[in-house]
Amino acid sequence: MLDTTPAGPIAKIEQLRVEFQTKDGPVVGVEDVSFDIGPGETVCVVGESGSGKSVSSLSLMRLIEYGGGEIAGGRLMFDRREGDEIDLAKTDQSLMRTIRGNEIGMIFQEPMTALNPVFTVGRQLTEGLRVHRGMSKAEATEEALKLLREVRIPEPERRLKQYPHELSGGMRQRVVIAMALACKPRLLIADEPTTALDVTIQAEILALMDRLKRETGTAVMFITHDMAVVAQMADRVVVMFRGNKVEEGPVAEIFENPKHPYTQALLAAVPKLGEMNGKDLPEPMKLVGREDHPTEPIKGSEEVLLEVEGLTTRFPVKGGFFRRTVANVHAVEDVSFTLNKGQTLSLVGESGCGKSSAGRSILRLVEPMKGKIMLDGKDVMGLSQSQLRDERREMQMIFQDPFASLNPQLPLADQVAEPLHNYNVASGSEIMDRVAGLFDRVELPRSFMRRFPHELSGGQRQRIAIARALALNPKLIVADEAVSALDVSVQAQVVNLMMELQAELGLGYLFISHDMAVVERVSHHVGVMYLGRIVEIGPRRAVFENPQHPYTQALMKAVPIADPRQRKLEKDLNFKPIPSPIHPVGYEPGVSQYKEVSPGHKVLVSESGY
Repeated sequence: MLDTTPAGPIAKIEQLRVEFQTKDGPVVGVEDVSFDIGPGETVCVVGESGSGKSVSSLSLMRLIEYGGGEIAGGRLMFDRREGDEIDLAKTDQSLMRTIRGNEIGMIFQEPMTALNPVFTVGRQLTEGLRVHRGMSKAEATEEALKLLREVRIPEPERRLKQYPHELSGGMRQRVVIAMALACKPRLLIADEPTTALDVTIQAEILALMDRLKRETGTAVMFITHDMAVVAQMADRVVVMFRGNKVEEGPVAEIFENPKHPYTQALLAAVPKLGEMNGKDLPEPMKLVGREDHPTEPIKGSEEVLLEVEGLTTRFPVKGGFFRRTVANVHAVEDVSFTLNKGQTLSLVGESGCGKSSAGRSILRLVEPMKGKIMLDGKDVMGLSQSQLRDERREMQMIFQDPFASLNPQLPLADQVAEPLHNYNVASGSEIMDRVAGLFDRVELPRSFMRRFPHELSGGQRQRIAIARALALNPKLIVADEAVSALDVSVQAQVVNLMMELQAELGLGYLFISHDMAVVERVSHHVGVMYLGRIVEIGPRRAVFENPQHPYTQALMKAVPIADPRQRKLEKDLNFKPIPSPIHPVGYEPGVSQYKEVSPGHKVLVSESGY
């Protein structure tokens, strides 16, 4: 039984101030923030990038010093397991090492950076148990298996022997959660733990964290920018804006009666699934604090830009002494669709369903095994390498993580100018004029041209990636999860920017995403992918308002709703585990057959598991 005597808060942040030293003098990351977290309570800290929400959590962990920040004022009171209260702001780092992991657990946003690539999952899980809880190797392994079962990881015995890169993103995030919970911390800090995950896995992980919190009485500080996740998880909400707390209250109160204009704008900007019911064309999203943007829906044209037929991409699995191909990953299997000029086709589905591989295959960044790809009348599959290089001017890609696709050592102007140099499109002063024009286009000040990628926020970096993709005036842009890691407000700005550019330049977008509410906003057509095949495709309205395939229906059901009264329970989320896409050499799956439900709305007729 949990001890139900009312206890004081486990953590109290009092008038925290954090400063960063830069060459232009000190920059304030958090100005003056106070709130507390009680046992068994989830406090969600929300706000956009740069509002200071992660800075607050890193200060509590005293990791902020390693990021160049310093706690310039305030107290961080923490109620230790032995019952004595200490001020973490004044604690020395050797004691902090004991507290970190043992009494305060942390789940970071990016599981791949939180796990060590050279050690097995088992070793990383048991290490904390042996150091902090003094277990023997056998006891730690037993406990690790129990933790993996708790976070619903299938075949835990096998997983312990695997390395992080052998697991999918969702699995890795579950391992990180298991590691954070291993030492039964009194306080768990979760910094955007589900931002990069699929809806289905996100729904499961949120329900899991909620259940574990209720069972163990841990206090949870949950940092997110996703208001639907807040509605699902929070007991109390703290809203941050530019380093200050602007509002705090119980979750129902914040959603039903927000007082501060920023909170009101933030809630208004949340794209809600079903908002577009009855509308045929995509429309721009609401912006935080701006009512003046045009809301013209984008019609597009009837002219076909991209035609894909029977696209199949497989990756060999090598094994044995001679590294022979022993099996194939069937990443993309018999995919066909058309995309018109000035329109958007979205491909949705969970990680591993083949949507990114399909996007990359169309640009021939990975070579398809077979299929036909026609871009504006040109046969992309028939091009030689040098012809393909010329054709790349017509098709560009925007990746999920702009930081990884930008060069950290080059000023931004040079990165946007790079395609112009590569294809000798312009020269001399004309190049910089064009670059300045592109900066205007993506609504970034020209003073940013001299900056470097690390000096920008995520949303600003993504705009640079868009400017660079536009440099050569392409006809097709493949956007692979281009807005999934951005805040609501920034996401709305970037999506609207992409839509304005589409209307103005007649761009065709292949929009790859797992965020159903954004997909509903931007798409003319939607294709739902599962295990490498399109299981349902059609006009957006038909697919969203009348989903026919059981997988599409399950996907819609998992989308979190920004309303605390409509929380999802673990028992509602009964997803079938996805079968393996790996098949032995020589295995030939059947051809995809579709039945047309209404004009253009087709559903896969299959004997497969779903």
